[in-house]
Amino acid sequence: MAQYTSRNAKEFVDEAEKIITLAKEKGVTLRLIGALAFNLHCPQYNYIHERWGRVFTDTDFVSKVEYGPILKEVYGELGYQDDEMITTLYGSKRMVFDNPTTGFHSDIFFDQLDFCHILPLRERLNVDSLTIPLAELVLEKMQIVEINEKDLIDTIMLLLEHLIGESDDEVINAKIIANYLALDWGFWKTVTLNFAKLRTILGNSDVFNAKDKELVQERLALLEDYINKESKTLKWRMRDKIGTKVKWYKDVDEL
Repeated sequence: MAQYTSRNAKEFVDEAEKIITLAKEKGVTLRLIGALAFNLHCPQYNYIHERWGRVFTDTDFVSKVEYGPILKEVYGELGYQDDEMITTLYGSKRMVFDNPTTGFHSDIFFDQLDFCHILPLRERLNVDSLTIPLAELVLEKMQIVEINEKDLIDTIMLLLEHLIGESDDEVINAKIIANYLALDWGFWKTVTLNFAKLRTILGNSDVFNAKDKELVQERLALLEDYINKESKTLKWRMRDKIGTKVKWYKDVDEL
């Protein structure tokens, strides 16, 4: 496997766009996730990544499982090699590619992100031309039980850059987030806990000025309002009665 390479965000964004473009030419939908997707969607505030010392090491994507064989061709044409062990073990869920010449590393997840909680993505991959939708970017980070500082900062950055609303046009679609969480108590619980962590790091950080902090707090409160008002399923309400006495998330193994 090629050694991971740390470059600036633009180099990774350029590489990601090159991969997405070639995939599109072959009829494949491929959408960026992770820190680069946040960087791409935050032209006004992505300076925070540099100020915070954010390190970029790979390009991560989501696609549809039936595109796996074509994606192997796409990456092959760009000089990447398939990690055959990962493909053998997880080919229906994930593929990994490395470019031995450039050092670029790329992960592809199929149909959903399945970590601490399941985030379905297949049906909304065409909402944005380059990344998964903003609502799902928020949930990508907020589903992490042992969330770290950099993932919280990514989320704050996105909240600074984008309005909360009910569309997907450079708006964080609160209705979509609320719908997801109304179906899954465990997911809701993790997101709720992470919102509290987000407020803590926001209050303690000297990276954000008072105006920025106030704006994030307002948008976070509005998002929470959408979540709280969304009608919950019977399954959700029954699970709520059990609470945290039973584990509500999956442990995630590092590959």
